[in-house]
Amino acid sequence: TTRRDLVPDRVPRVRRASGNNNARCERASPRDRRARARARACGARPSRSRQLFVFRGASEEESGRMIHFALLFSRQGKVRLSKYYKPYSQKERAKMVKEVTTQILARPSKLCNVVEHRNLKLVYRRYASLYFCVAVDDTENELIVLEIIQHYVEILDKYFGNVCELDLIFNFHKAYYILDEVLVAGELQETSKKLIARLVAEQDQLVEAAKIGAVEADGTPLQNP
Repeated sequence: TTRRDLVPDRVPRVRRASGNNNARCERASPRDRRARARARACGARPSRSRQLFVFRGASEEESGRMIHFALLFSRQGKVRLSKYYKPYSQKERAKMVKEVTTQILARPSKLCNVVEHRNLKLVYRRYASLYFCVAVDDTENELIVLEIIQHYVEILDKYFGNVCELDLIFNFHKAYYILDEVLVAGELQETSKKLIARLVAEQDQLVEAAKIGAVEADGTPLQNP
């Protein structure tokens, strides 16, 4: 008996079909293999029971690890900035803003900066006459959220120079633009203050170039309407 006789011939993988004793051969077609490769590139993981792909972004564990909304309001309860990362209707948003502002403004300053609200946790910080509030899932780390708030405020202070409430009232679009650079889809996107400052400066240059009628990317002059 030779060594070759002891090695069995390679056979295709066989799996029993559910509810049937007939064996079924698993041979993926080239089209299926390409689809699986694209799914893996998008961050999907294969299921063991069936050759299906479950995207991680839709899993229950990771769907809750997200900021629900961010609010910036004054001591009088006036909302200066609001950003929602979960689908809320206009009625739900108005009700949520009223409940959140009332609950936070009524809290004494000696209490902690975390308060439970419904099935969420409200993490807030006061800077002068402004309150920065972020609503997260009840399993989120409050200290990380506080650092995100501090990170955003430092970028605002660096851009405006000792930022105040009037800066956010008359330049609210800049505050939204900076927030979109910091947070994307409710997750922390960028931690570098220098990089965000550079991106905001480039955006300002594009706006100024559009105002004065500068040239386009290909060098052709802009046509004034």
